[in-house]
Amino acid sequence: MKRHRSAQAQLKAFVRSIEVTLRKEYGVPKVAPARTLLDALVETILSQNTTDVNSSRAFRALRRRYPRWRDVLAAPTEEIAATIRSAGLANTKAPRIKIILALLQEEQGRLSLKHMGRMGNAAAMDYLLSLPGVGPKTAACTLLFGMGRDIFPVDTHIHRLCRRLGVVSRFANAERTQDEMASLFPKGRALSLHVNLIRHGRQICKAQRPQCGGCVLAGMCDFISALNVTGGRGASGPRATKVG
Repeated sequence: MKRHRSAQAQLKAFVRSIEVTLRKEYGVPKVAPARTLLDALVETILSQNTTDVNSSRAFRALRRRYPRWRDVLAAPTEEIAATIRSAGLANTKAPRIKIILALLQEEQGRLSLKHMGRMGNAAAMDYLLSLPGVGPKTAACTLLFGMGRDIFPVDTHIHRLCRRLGVVSRFANAERTQDEMASLFPKGRALSLHVNLIRHGRQICKAQRPQCGGCVLAGMCDFISALNVTGGRGASGPRATKVG
């Protein structure tokens, strides 16, 4: 047990050093808050499986056509889907949004998520996960960007970097990575680490042809070490298994 605690402490320190290095490289992220928590949730649903540009365009189009959420609730699903088409998967996302609005109207008597302000992080996550089409990443992003909660979401870039850096096993799936990162990210730094890991994943540590030569994390990266030692087979597992 003591060995496990020591390994966990070293892994947390490693993640902290990643956050500090990326913050020095990219600065402190500035993110405009969503107008309401419900806005944040719908924006995040629209962002699933698409780019920020496409989802932002879809959200703006949705609010232009339907200025109030009750207008969205009253609109035909087909019209909503046509309005958010730029976000992709519109025929899936439109009914999900309508169902969520209908549930809020029925449960809360209003189209708002203000009641979540009384919930702790765990209860808020559980509530969001109970809604249709809301998975761990969507729930965590809603709480981080909509409420400023210190919760760490994992997207495809972050999942890739965490595996390459050896923070988690290279066999971990995205949900496992999010579960493990929940106890590893430096408290008070969820936003900084989340945004800067995504920046680094998009600009340097790309899925194909990562620019390892210009990477500020190169000296602490399992992926590069494995390429040098094993001829490109990749790292074998989480860094925590190698320390202590």
